[in-house]
Amino acid sequence: MDQHVAAEHLQVIRTLMERSALYRRTLAPIMVWAGSAGCAASLGGLAFRIEALPAFAAWWLVTAVIVVAGAFAIARRQAVADGEPFWSPPALRVMQAAAPPLASGLLLSLGLIAFGGDDSRWLFVLANALLYGCAVHAAGFFMPRGMKLFGWLIIAAACIGVLLRPMAGAAATARPDHALMGGLFGLAHLGYGVYLYATDRRKNAA
Repeated sequence: MDQHVAAEHLQVIRTLMERSALYRRTLAPIMVWAGSAGCAASLGGLAFRIEALPAFAAWWLVTAVIVVAGAFAIARRQAVADGEPFWSPPALRVMQAAAPPLASGLLLSLGLIAFGGDDSRWLFVLANALLYGCAVHAAGFFMPRGMKLFGWLIIAAACIGVLLRPMAGAAATARPDHALMGGLFGLAHLGYGVYLYATDRRKNAA
């Protein structure tokens, strides 16, 4: 049994090494898509003045569903184009690593919607950012090494937000909360996606 498990782990590692370029090519458009959607949601939330916590949380949870659906479509299209199985062992490992913190963020969000007030918006933003950063970091053990660093950057930004958020005032306005979401889930992803595109082009040119 132990030999079988060890052989399976070795196979996963070998597959990850062979597909690292494929994952990098897939990750760049996913990051740009996620960042664009995050920026659009932030601007939309400000424009429509979405203030109350239930509406604020619903707005961003729907955005998350749209982002996940788009990322799924991009990854599946890339896998089909390259003749690769979508639900490969490495893909399953990534999902297993990221699932616990993402599920925790969803449960916490639903709990805040049910029992929290508008003054809990900042907790919704920063708790989800922390848990998302943990999910990205965990998934990074099975993806390009930059993903772990990206996860740490999200976690660090969320921690800084915890310290700075009280300066923005209480629940009178949702502007700082929409701005935080736009920065953490919009601009950060756009920046990483552009970086992946730029470095991939330099490698291909070399």
